[in-house]
Amino acid sequence: MSQVMKILFATSECAPFYKTGGLGDVASALPKALKQKGVDIRVVMPYYTSMPQIYSEQIEDVTHFYLKMGQREAYVGVKTLVLDEVTYYFIDNHDYFDRQGGLYGYEDDGERFGFFDLAVIEMMQYIDFIPNIIHVNDWQTAMIPVLLVDRYHWIEAYRNIRKVLTIHNIRFQGWAKPSILPEVFGTGFNTYHMNGVMHKNMVNFLKGGINFSDIVTTVSPSYADEIQTPAFGEGLDGVLRANHFKIRGIINGIDYIKNDPTSDPRLVANFNTKTFKLGKAKNKAALQEKVGLEVNPFAPLLGVVSRLTDQKGMQLISEKAEEILETTDAQFVVLGTGDAVFENTFRYFENRYPGRFCAYIAFDTDLAQLIYSGSDIFLMPSAFEPCGLSQMMAMRYGTLPLVHEIGGLKDTVWPYNQFDGTGNGFSFAQFTAYDFANVLRYALWLYHERQDDWDQLIRQAMTTDFSWDHPSDDYITMYEELLRS
Repeated sequence: MSQVMKILFATSECAPFYKTGGLGDVASALPKALKQKGVDIRVVMPYYTSMPQIYSEQIEDVTHFYLKMGQREAYVGVKTLVLDEVTYYFIDNHDYFDRQGGLYGYEDDGERFGFFDLAVIEMMQYIDFIPNIIHVNDWQTAMIPVLLVDRYHWIEAYRNIRKVLTIHNIRFQGWAKPSILPEVFGTGFNTYHMNGVMHKNMVNFLKGGINFSDIVTTVSPSYADEIQTPAFGEGLDGVLRANHFKIRGIINGIDYIKNDPTSDPRLVANFNTKTFKLGKAKNKAALQEKVGLEVNPFAPLLGVVSRLTDQKGMQLISEKAEEILETTDAQFVVLGTGDAVFENTFRYFENRYPGRFCAYIAFDTDLAQLIYSGSDIFLMPSAFEPCGLSQMMAMRYGTLPLVHEIGGLKDTVWPYNQFDGTGNGFSFAQFTAYDFANVLRYALWLYHERQDDWDQLIRQAMTTDFSWDHPSDDYITMYEELLRS
């Protein structure tokens, strides 16, 4: 880069401060990777009062001001914290972000994040940081590009800011009544049309972001293509096809420092590509003992770390688990929470097959790492998957993923080829329980009958590069092309 690039990265969540899903991981890891490559990137998010105390004690106040929302004014506090050399800003307003039930899911979410989007734009002039590019994520920040064009075009310093939107999951779009435009955004109805924010007689935040951004990225190349079809576009496929020229797919990475089998303190035994047989055996035994499975080094252990929902393909597992348990020696450990029907089904299997099936209905990051490192096969048969991080984590720890060939799973898991030995996991093309069970049986056969091939697959999985090094280069290239255009 000939000059230091200035990026403001706007997100509704970011680990380790707050995290509900993959966005929190990406918002943490990508800015760090870009910072290490010389980009002046700063991250801004809401100041939820649920922030862990270890970080809230380090927060410093920067400034405060009032912004106009329709006919009223709202208080904006700006706080900051530097962590791992990245500067984070937090937008403070207790009315909107002091909630006890989680980050999202409130009746006034449109107003809450409408306020946040306005505050982010106004904040830039108060902190003396006008970026070359503002990079927004998902519906919660998608109105920022709209507002920069419609409400703030008169501010000369803002006119040349380029706008990038990343869609992490198109299912969540941000719907609001049209009255939100004058009452919250103070924009009138200038953008309320089919090429703006209007969709099905409502305001659709994500649609506005797609139409008003310069570039729209998704978190895998396959997902970029899939969401332009009716099957996966969640009603916005036509909008995306109309904007196809601005759509890019860049695969996510995972944090290689936090997820390192050679040093991870959450494991019982650390290991590398040369010592994985002994290391994984120790972690497997510890996992079996911890979750109440029979401690059996020969039984293939199938791991699941997931939200227990249809999107994650839990219906395939619940339909075929009993058959697999009755006809093979496999064990299951399922970690996660979600739909009651799946939670109860997996509890039933645990009761019927003691020592063979564990349903750990909870959120436990330490246990998750032990499942990644101690399992033999990682099941991830998602119906759709924008990118997915769990399959990459599993491979990093030498556990072979079994996935549905969709989205980011298709882009990261290459099925084993018995003729030339290539691959790093297993996959099936048709989203049916029959196809899922067939490839699982094939994987179990390989586990028992071709141990040398199995071990080589583990080495190939562990050495596949899922770090942020290449994706961050792709983002820098995209940013540079955008600034030249």
